[in-house]
Parts: sequence; structure tokens; C-alpha cells
Amino acid sequence: MQTNFSPEQLKEPAIQRSNEVLRTCVHCGFCTATCPTYQVLGDELDSPRGRIYLIKDMLESGRPADEKTVKHIDRCLSCLACMTTCPSGVHYMHLVDHAREYIEETYKRPFTDRALRWILARILPYPTRFRLALLGAKIGRPLAPLMPDARLKAMLEMAPKTIPTPSLMEEPQVHPAQGERKKRVVLMTGCAQRALNTDINEATIRLLTRHGCEVVISKGAGCCGALTHHMGKTDESHATAAMNIRAWTAEINGGGVDAIVINTSGCGTTVKDYGHMFRNSDLAEEAAAVAERTKDISEVMVDLGLTEAKAPEALKVAYHAACSLQHGQQIKTHPKTLLKEAGFTVLEPKDSHLCCGSAGTYNLMQPAISGQLKDRKVQTLEALAPDVISAGNIGCMMQIGGGTGVPVVHTAELLDWATGGPKPPALVAVDSL
Repeated sequence: MQTNFSPEQLKEPAIQRSNEVLRTCVHCGFCTATCPTYQVLGDELDSPRGRIYLIKDMLESGRPADEKTVKHIDRCLSCLACMTTCPSGVHYMHLVDHAREYIEETYKRPFTDRALRWILARILPYPTRFRLALLGAKIGRPLAPLMPDARLKAMLEMAPKTIPTPSLMEEPQVHPAQGERKKRVVLMTGCAQRALNTDINEATIRLLTRHGCEVVISKGAGCCGALTHHMGKTDESHATAAMNIRAWTAEINGGGVDAIVINTSGCGTTVKDYGHMFRNSDLAEEAAAVAERTKDISEVMVDLGLTEAKAPEALKVAYHAACSLQHGQQIKTHPKTLLKEAGFTVLEPKDSHLCCGSAGTYNLMQPAISGQLKDRKVQTLEALAPDVISAGNIGCMMQIGGGTGVPVVHTAELLDWATGGPKPPALVAVDSL
């Protein structure tokens, strides 16, 4: 694609990067075949190719973002299926991230939009605030049908039936390895996950320590910054990301770190991009070192190898591939391989490359489109008649769990169970019915 940025514009690092990305696009349209919003809406401007044209025009002209451009960029899930499909290697993620930042700087949204985004940015990245908000939503859930705004209705309906109490295992500490220490790893406990489901981190810690890892929960670490990053709120996202970088750098320089383990793939995609995000900052070197060490839990477990794994029950597991794992991190086989080695029967749904519609805050900001994608995903999963659905991302788990009666658990929970840990609570709850 030919671009026409001025020499003055190209002095800006973000424009330089967007120019590089735009020039790799050859207009082939392969991306439209795997874009969920294009499949649902059928509008070229709701495909990656259409959005690329809109972004190019907006950035080259230097004009403030307009309503039309904002509408179509907001509808993008950032599922990154287009990056997997693209034969030219267009790094759409960096381009759309820049577009969102530009929109945040130049476009004044309607008051209700600004208010909703402000609330989400002030609540979701903070586990205590989010837990209190969930309690309030749980109380107000009966009023959801009366909400005039579909987004408010979605927020109320998001509240789980039970809200877990804080887990002591997630507090800053060191969990010693069982037996000989093979690795020293840092576990990112996250933010929203700590309020929604404490079983995941607890299972991950047991799984890692059982396989010879000393697991460090670092003081000062928290949200990865993805939630605000995808809203274009760069200062806020970089502030929280910088706290992680400093906390984990202290561990790297202290006792050493073999891996920074992440069990929420949406966070993993962002942390692995810290080197790019901070490339022009004082934390560039540290951010690159953190990104280099960051691994999804499935990557670490494949490297360690499962020991004495035996599925306690012969279960059919429908594996849902989170977009941030299969497209964002290009990890496609590890979770399925591990589940099979653990003795489970692994099933894969039709159109497994398509997004479930969760996508961070997308299910709250674009509930209509998200709902259609959820229904489609649930149908393909339930068609397999599974005993349980497994996923590697809390957002997907909440999204899919809200549309099916089949228990949804994290892959790490099943691996923990198969190697000597307790039965996942979601499965226990089903047994008790």
C-alpha cells in the first residue's frame, strides 16, 4: 500500500510504525474471510481491510477522528485473526492500537460513552474495586431488563452467581517448589481474574510447584494494562504496565527469573508486546527483558513435561482456543497436547478460529455484536456434546459460561486435577446438582 505521510509526520515514532504496517498491506482481502465482525455485519468497513483504509486516511490527513471512523474502529474485537490469515504479515495489532490512541486524543465521544469508559478504566483493573462492583451488579441484576442502555444491561448481567473471596495464595509471597527446584518463575495474578475466579491462579500455583517451580508473586505487580491500552488510554495503560516491569525487573535482578508465567492469554499478548510499547522510553531495556521471559502457562508446562498425569475421570473436553492465545501469541497446539497427555478426550469445535465475542471489554461496549458471536460459539461447542469446556482466558470463560450449562474451566485446572490436585470447583458444582 502506498502511503503519503509528510517528513514531519514520520518523525513521530507511532506514525513511523503505522507507516511500516500500512506499507505491508497489499489489499488482498484474505483477512475478510476470518474477521468475525465482517461475517456478522457484512460491511467492508467492518473488516480489517476496510479499517486499514479508514486509519490510513485519518492518520495521513492529520485530521481529528470522525464519527464514522470511530464507529468502525470501536467495532473491532482485536481478535487478531486477520494477522494469522494475512499472507503479507501486516501487523494489524500495532496499527489499530495506534488508531485507538489517536481517537482518544482527537475525538470527543458522547457523554455516556465517556462516562462508561471512565468507569470501566477505574474499576476493572483493580480487583478490590471490581469485586465491590460485582457485588453491586449482583444486587441490581433483577433490574437488568429495565435498563435503557444495552451496555448497562450487559454490565449487570456480567455478575457471576457467586463472587469468590480473595485468595491468600494470590498475595505477594514465594511458593516453594515441591522436590528439586527446576525453575524460578513469576506468576502474574492479574486484575479482573482475581475478582471473578480465584480457582485459576490457585490451580496454576499448585501445578507449577508440583512440577518443580518456585513460584513468586511479586509485590507491586498488578494489571497488565491491556484493558486501558485497548481503549486508547496510553498514559494509564503504560503506568500500570510500568509497575509490572519494575516489580519483575527487581525479581530478575534479585533471585533470577526463568519465566514470567501468565494464565490469562489476553494479558499474555500485551505483556509480550511490552518491548514495543516501551521502545522509546527509559524502561525500554527492562521492558524488552520482561517481554522476552513472558510465557503462557501452556508453554511452561510443555517445557517441563507433565509428571504422573492421569485423568481421574474419562471426560470429553471441548477446547476453546482463545483468540489472544491462537492469534495474538500463535500458540495453537500446546493446550490440546497437554490435555491429551493428561488423559482427556479433546474435541475441537467448528470454526475454532472465530472469536467468542468477549475481547476484553468488548462484550460490555458492543453487547449486540458480542451476543451474536457468543451464541455462534456456544452452538459450535455444545454440538460436540462435551462434559466440560476448557479455555485459557478468563474473559472467554465468562462469555461462554454465560451462554451454556456445560461447565467451563481453565486448562490449568484440568491439568492440576490430572496431576494430583483437587477436582475443579466448577465440575464439583455440576456433580452436586
